[in-house]
Amino acid sequence: MSGRSALLVTHTGRQDSTDHARTVAADLIAAGFEVRVVAEEVADLGLPEVTPVGGPEAADGVEIVFALGGDGTFLRAAELARPAAAPLLGINLGKVGFLAEAEIHDLDQAVRDVVSRSYTVDERLTLDVVAEVDGAPIAESWALNEVTVEKGQRAHMLELLVDVDGRPLSRYGCDGVLCATPTGSTAYAFSAGGPVVWPEVEALLLVPISAHALFSRPLVTAPTSTFVITVDPYTSFAALCCDGRRVFDLPPGARVTVKRGELSVRIVRLGKEPFTDRLVAKFALPVGGWRGNHRP
Repeated sequence: MSGRSALLVTHTGRQDSTDHARTVAADLIAAGFEVRVVAEEVADLGLPEVTPVGGPEAADGVEIVFALGGDGTFLRAAELARPAAAPLLGINLGKVGFLAEAEIHDLDQAVRDVVSRSYTVDERLTLDVVAEVDGAPIAESWALNEVTVEKGQRAHMLELLVDVDGRPLSRYGCDGVLCATPTGSTAYAFSAGGPVVWPEVEALLLVPISAHALFSRPLVTAPTSTFVITVDPYTSFAALCCDGRRVFDLPPGARVTVKRGELSVRIVRLGKEPFTDRLVAKFALPVGGWRGNHRP
């Protein structure tokens, strides 16, 4: 045994994901790895050689974390990889899979690259968020993609005051406000009208959601900026959501502070594909023109 270990996270609700995860686990075990699997997923894999793990310490000491699935699976795996500072490799078994480094047809090569340590690691900026009421914390979390403060009742507009770096910026009547990282710029922030930001850029994004305001453009700020979003005391209840996974209720008067996270997420890169190529491929951008390539 080489003493090497990996954590495998997959979407076991899908048979094809389970089959691929079983293949990856078997290949890693054959290469001398200890393969950890989240306890509730072990039965679906049907491999007695894997090690069941659970809790936030599941990735402690592992060499790499595999996420086999779509972006939802990747974000779930990031919750385990981040506190352990473990590199995270996404294998896309979903639809777009923007966060994944490899596609299903690359699976065998990806495993070989991991075994031979033929990869690099990028550090991705994250967000830390704290929500308070009258100075007392009511929620604390983090995000790789985005933090949103959104209306909790469909029929009611939300009134939010946004401060940037300790100074008031604007008051919005809106569906919400979104704070994103460059990694998250191609996710919810993009759908809400925000810009695409190259992952190498250190910056934070602020994107109003369906704001009834003369000035409601998305903003790109310094990575050191701090956003404070205050739910108007006379408005309706709101919801704080981190990466679409961790949701907290916000009463009127709640104050949400968002800033750069203390811990990054370490993402595995298997090749040197430029981000432009990834953007074109994932969004099927028409490099030949919307009307086709008419060049001779």
